[in-house]
Amino acid sequence: MNIQIFGRTSDFDTRKAVRFFKERRIDVHLMDFKQRTPSRGELRRFFQKFGAEELLDRDGKRFQALGLHAAHYGADRWLEIAEEEPDILRTPLVRNGNQLTVGLAEDTWRAWVEG
Repeated sequence: MNIQIFGRTSDFDTRKAVRFFKERRIDVHLMDFKQRTPSRGELRRFFQKFGAEELLDRDGKRFQALGLHAAHYGADRWLEIAEEEPDILRTPLVRNGNQLTVGLAEDTWRAWVEG
């Protein structure tokens, strides 16, 4: 099992996701947004599966600070913005091979571990 978690180490939900896998002795590769932003290809996978509305954290501080709360862009434009400003995304973004989740999805993660 190869788990990648995209988020911020300062984010409670991201830390909870890391803890979930480490408690089950599963190696985790954490990609902290402050150190390195996800690649366009990685973000595209999440956008294609979940869509922009599911990924965007419209209540987040950074989203509000950028004045995006009233914006209505297409998926490609949101992808460009998220590439530059990943803090507008809901976290954690978790990838296990081709399987993806957004936010806390412990039931799905548990199924991955058991399967």
